[in-house]
Amino acid sequence: MIEPEAHLLIVDDDARIRGLLQKFLVRNGYLVTAARDSAHARKLLTGLDFDLIVLDVMMPGEDGVALTRHIRDISDVPVLLLTAKSETDDRIAGFEAGADDYLGKPFEPKELLLRINAILRRMPDKQRDRGRSQIVIFGQFRFDMEKSELMQNDRPLRLTATESQLMQIFASQPNTAINRATLVERLGRDRGQAQERAVDVQITRLRRKLEADPRQPQFLQTVRGEGYLLSID
Repeated sequence: MIEPEAHLLIVDDDARIRGLLQKFLVRNGYLVTAARDSAHARKLLTGLDFDLIVLDVMMPGEDGVALTRHIRDISDVPVLLLTAKSETDDRIAGFEAGADDYLGKPFEPKELLLRINAILRRMPDKQRDRGRSQIVIFGQFRFDMEKSELMQNDRPLRLTATESQLMQIFASQPNTAINRATLVERLGRDRGQAQERAVDVQITRLRRKLEADPRQPQFLQTVRGEGYLLSID
């Protein structure tokens, strides 16, 4: 267990699955709230804070991908998508919307638990204060590696869990190209071309926050044949 009584939101229109997941996760030490659809989840999100959202993609009305986009507009809370679809394009759509991970149905509850633990492990503990932090400065930006906080001048920029972990990886090796396979491994993902494509999507999203023109990146650069690097010169 990573965070005692971390608060999870389960969003699934299938009452049986919703109930089973809620009972299983509660038995494993989590505080769990359940929503029957996207509209219900939106209402809960206006009044409650969550540490992670487990979200079914295929729901009537607003689907999980659309809800993920809404969540990203208001919060950096991690999102784990549950989907019966196995096509790569569907997974990529979820990552483009801002999801941190996905799990295909059917799945073993223990695998879901491992995924949740892994995501929460990557999240910065905002309550920690360990003294002097390591700061990486590039252009108008400052990245605090201890707190996983990104500032543009004096304005904080919200990062998703995956974006935060990518910044940690790049900031720990500035001006050094890191290939996609290494990024996949350090993100704790399964190896494979689909996951490497998913990393490309996450890089694109991160560039939108860092670059004046994401198509011609100044800081998060592509090195042909080698990977990506964070330029701090």
